[in-house]
Amino acid sequence: LVVRYFSQVVSLLAARTPLTCSGHTRPVVDLAFSGITPYGYFLISACKDGKPMLRQGDTGDWIGTFLGHKGAVWGATLNTDATKAATAAADFTAKVWDSVSGDEVLSLAHKHIVKTVSFTQDSNYLLTGGNDKLLRIYDLSSPETALLEIAGHTSAIKKALWCNNDKQILSAAEDKTIRLWDRSSMEEVKTLTFDTSVSSMEYVADGEILVITYGKTVAFYNALSLDLIKTVEAPAPINSASLHPEKDFFVAGGDDFKLYKFDYSTKEELESYKGHFGPVHCVRFSPDGELYASGSEDGTLRLWQTVVGKTYGLWKCVLPEDLGAENSEQLYTSNPEIKA
Repeated sequence: LVVRYFSQVVSLLAARTPLTCSGHTRPVVDLAFSGITPYGYFLISACKDGKPMLRQGDTGDWIGTFLGHKGAVWGATLNTDATKAATAAADFTAKVWDSVSGDEVLSLAHKHIVKTVSFTQDSNYLLTGGNDKLLRIYDLSSPETALLEIAGHTSAIKKALWCNNDKQILSAAEDKTIRLWDRSSMEEVKTLTFDTSVSSMEYVADGEILVITYGKTVAFYNALSLDLIKTVEAPAPINSASLHPEKDFFVAGGDDFKLYKFDYSTKEELESYKGHFGPVHCVRFSPDGELYASGSEDGTLRLWQTVVGKTYGLWKCVLPEDLGAENSEQLYTSNPEIKA
């Protein structure tokens, strides 16, 4: 009974104490992880302060800031091996960066605010979308003009992603639709229409699952057919959700400042806790599933351990017999806030 009690205390302490990544001065609106590289994995954040940041993914340690945008950055992504970064901004540009040196490699001019960027798996092409309602595909070896432009949405595009081994494109827009496009023909394959605008979209290649949020709903679709798999209703409006790589549960965050964890199979709410001092705008699992990151209106990123009490990154496993009243406070708060 004592061991069980202390285990619960350990879990509570860890769950309530995420790693807090400071440095941004305005709301964090998008984030993305790289794949797992020989140097670990990495995390990029997009912020309205116009200064996207790169961090070590498992610890949140600040690596560098990409300087060059002259407006809010709405979207950010890394390629699989974290050698390139791309950002989408309110200064009517999408930029490609060398994420090792931090240097700007390309600046792609658009006619309006750019909201979303996505690399192909080989990193040779970049997909963009934004307020001019067009999807653009750039060949990064000759980026003077867009290789292809795809029209069809009737209002601003919020998110666009490659899917099906880069043969197709998924896009979500303010026109309350999600559309599936064929890359080669540029034709619309299928459209989903909603009663309200979709707030976020995540593509899970393993299993071809599309995770979307709108209102208080988290919905899962087959990404190739756009057939509905299931929906889950949350207690508050949700701005973002992410499915664990093993697909046993998912996390979501939204307007009530809370993060929610749900069982994917049963749809049961497993836990919820206040994570930020403002609405949660984005949440994503790391590529190994050991943690998830959240970005908020409060200007911070926070990293949350998936399995509470496990030694990973900056989290240290402590056995119940080592947990005393005098040191319980510091076990999970050893340098939790990382200053950029």
